[in-house]
Parts: sequence; structure tokens; C-alpha cells
Amino acid sequence: MMRRPAIEWPTVALAVGIYASWLLLTAFHASLPSWLLFLLGGAVIAWHSSFQHEVVHGHPTRFHSVNIIFGFPPLSLWLPFELYRTSHRLHHKDDRLTDPLDDPESKYFAHATWQQLSPFEQLVETLHTPLIGRVLLGPFLIIGRFLWAEISSISKGNFRHARVWLVHLFAVSLLLGWLNQVCKISLLDYLFYFVYPGTAILVLRSFAEHRAAADVPYRTAIVENASLFGFLFLNNNLHAVHHRFPGASWYVLPKLYRLNRDIFLNSNGSLVYNGYGEIIARFLFRQHDDIVHPFTTPVEPKLCPAPVSVPKYERLSDG
Repeated sequence: MMRRPAIEWPTVALAVGIYASWLLLTAFHASLPSWLLFLLGGAVIAWHSSFQHEVVHGHPTRFHSVNIIFGFPPLSLWLPFELYRTSHRLHHKDDRLTDPLDDPESKYFAHATWQQLSPFEQLVETLHTPLIGRVLLGPFLIIGRFLWAEISSISKGNFRHARVWLVHLFAVSLLLGWLNQVCKISLLDYLFYFVYPGTAILVLRSFAEHRAAADVPYRTAIVENASLFGFLFLNNNLHAVHHRFPGASWYVLPKLYRLNRDIFLNSNGSLVYNGYGEIIARFLFRQHDDIVHPFTTPVEPKLCPAPVSVPKYERLSDG
């Protein structure tokens, strides 16, 4: 791959566009119909989260402190950037992908954990499994679980994240000052028109991007023909390409995929979807995979490390 420039100007321009869009939307929200504000507010939060993902991977400059400044503003309110950065690095240990004990972004439960849930909790998780449940319930469950885990940790005397939270909450207070005092947007309105739809859009992106498989490359999907969502996700829909080249800039990923499409599809067992429309059509009312990780057992809750040979997944676009 080509050596990255010291400053990636397309990504700098992208950052300016995202923050300018957020400022304009919040400043002029009252002049927009509610349905349009809901769509645009969600889009800009998803767009910003995608940009933060770029920052986590060392963009848009070679200078870490400068990149942190670019990605730090907490537009989604609930997730401190430093905690996301640490968590996402663990997700990129590809040999542990989808393992609910080692991958912080896994959607699966370990067998033992699932057995410990109450019937009501299992019902909620089951309703959360198809795409419609993931989109409608996902933002509440994702945000609620994260905040509960952080609060529980602090209540037990673990102050490891205390400094991160203090800085984050100070930044959130400044952001709320802009929203409440300047834009006259209440916290509840901002959560409804920006945070909730933005998180729901991100849930759509992550819904089918990983799948448990014994062979590591088979665990990461590709979504082709996703022009609008691809832009919101900064081409992270080409997820297998991103995991193969995590340092590649968002605007480089399409060319990498176009020039090496056959190689990527052969590598990931043709785990490919023809746009997010196919994902919606296939999984709106059905689960993407079993809720319990297939390689966990009550005895050994870890991914099976042996190089098991399994049949490749069928080409998903063939139905």
C-alpha cells in the first residue's frame, strides 16, 4: 500500500463538513419538519461516529494528539471517545472476532452467560435479534448496558475510567450549553432527533458485518452497492477490506476492493450482500445467526482454536 500523507486533506474536509452540518442542524432545527430533522439528525450522528472510527485508526494526520482533537467532540453524548478507542482496538484482534468473552463488539452470548439470564432477559434478547428489533431496541440496550456497566464499576470502587469520564462530562456540559442556551433544544429532543436515530443507523451497519465461523477470514462480511449508506459509514460497509487493511483511509477502501474483489470474496467465503436493502429484506423479521456463540460451551467458553475445516458460507446474494 502507498505511504499515507502527513495530513489527509479529504478527511480533514470531511471533518469540517460533519461539524458544520451538526452546527447548522442544531442552530436551525426549528425551521425543519420533525421527520426531516429526525432523518438528518440521525444521519449526522452516524456520520460523525464513522469519522471517529477513522480517528481511532490513526487519521487524518500522523500526529496522535491532533487526531484526538478531531475525534473528541461527544456529539452522541453517551460514549467517551477514549473508551471507544480502547474498546475498538480489542475488536481488531481478528483471531478473537465474534467471541463474546474477548470481542467487545460481539453480538453473541457465551453459552454460560445465556443460561444465567432470566426468562424475561432471554425474551428481550430474542426480540433484539432480528433487524427490526435491533434497530428499535438496539439504541436503548446498547447505551443502557454501557452506562450501567460504567456506573456499576464506579460504584464498586473501580475508578480506572474516572478521569476519562470527568473530561467527557465537561465536554458534554459545553455541548449541552450550546444546545440549550443557543439552539433552544432540550436534552430529550436531542436524544430523540439525533442520538436515537443516529445509533439506529449504526446498528444497521453493524448488524451483519460479522458472523461466527471457525476460519477467521470467514467472520467478516462485505456490503456492496451501498452508495448512500457507504458514504455515511465512510466505506466501512466494505468491512472485510477494512479488517484486512485497518490503516487504510476511508477513501482508499473502494479502490482496494475494486482491484482485488475476487481475492477478498475468495478469502471471506463470499460473505457478501448486495446493498443494505438485501440485509433488510433477508433479516428484518429473522435473526442473522444464533444468539449463543456456536463455539462456546458450558465447559470451555472460548473460540475453538483448532484450524477446523468448514464449508464456505453460500454466496449470500443468491438467497
